[in-house]
Amino acid sequence: MKLNIGVLAGDGIGPEIVEQAQKVLDAVATKFNHEIVYTPAIVGACAIDEVGDPYPEATHEVCMNSDAVLFGAIGDPKFDNDPSAKVRPEQGLLAMRKKLGLYANIRPVTTFPSLLDKSPLRLDIVEGADMVVVRELTGGIYFGEKGRSEDGTKAFDTCTYTTEEIERILKLAFSYAEKRDKRLTVIDKANVLATSRLWRQVAQAMEADYKDIEVDYMFVDNAAMQLVQWPKKFDVMVTENMFGDIISDEASVITGSLGLLPSASVGIHTSVFEPIHGSYPQAAGKDIANPIATVLSAAMLLESLNLLDEAAAVREAVNKSLEAGVATEDIVNEGEKAYKTSEVGDWLAKAI
Repeated sequence: MKLNIGVLAGDGIGPEIVEQAQKVLDAVATKFNHEIVYTPAIVGACAIDEVGDPYPEATHEVCMNSDAVLFGAIGDPKFDNDPSAKVRPEQGLLAMRKKLGLYANIRPVTTFPSLLDKSPLRLDIVEGADMVVVRELTGGIYFGEKGRSEDGTKAFDTCTYTTEEIERILKLAFSYAEKRDKRLTVIDKANVLATSRLWRQVAQAMEADYKDIEVDYMFVDNAAMQLVQWPKKFDVMVTENMFGDIISDEASVITGSLGLLPSASVGIHTSVFEPIHGSYPQAAGKDIANPIATVLSAAMLLESLNLLDEAAAVREAVNKSLEAGVATEDIVNEGEKAYKTSEVGDWLAKAI
């Protein structure tokens, strides 16, 4: 099988971690007799520096012409520290989501038995936690009308959702719940926000079509609290854009490291697969960043193309590496060897 994969390595540690995922994909291609054609493209701060646009049209064309996109990370301190900057790397991410119609971000959160001691939560609380966060990605406050007054003393951000936007993300969340433990938690702030009341109204109307799914509703502040108290009570969670951004990051911490968790952004056109962490500029070029999340994102990419055995081979290699202690400095125990980013990639490729 021939796979055309767009590669948007991005900024910071992006190029390093994406390189390891490509090593793993190449090993899969050799083992299972596939051909992979990679097409690189610029995005984020490096694209601003090169062409003045964080998501150039040429990059969009690469994405549209690919079977899937492997994405690294975007962000650079020179933009973070300049509140007056007119163009920012993050605008490239939002533009990519909007142009590709990536309305859903899927974040599986799974604990690894060999790393339970890395979780900030007690073992009895976190052991066995296994959930999926489904985040709406192209609506809400991130894409609503925004601005500031002429004198700069007042600012506003508008949160807007349509019934159609809510229905399509809920349909996806229900489908994930059907494949898992048949439990769905809808997270909102319906006691305060009009958009949340619309979310709840739409979800309640859709329940009749999914009688085998147990649905509960939770205010976002309560969900954030219960997530660290009883993470095992959650199976599939679905929520709007900003709440999903916060909740999914909180959920990720229970595994012990942001460097372990993959994600998929899916929608109308080409799907994008990326680690949930950022560009970590402090580690860029040092060969110390954890590539596991990006490698597992590559496994999700394979799965999306119905290459299930191939995806399983990647996950098996990751589990073996963690059990063998082949890991970067963020998750090794004191006194143990910390492997370089590139060394982890080499080990995984060889294991496959």
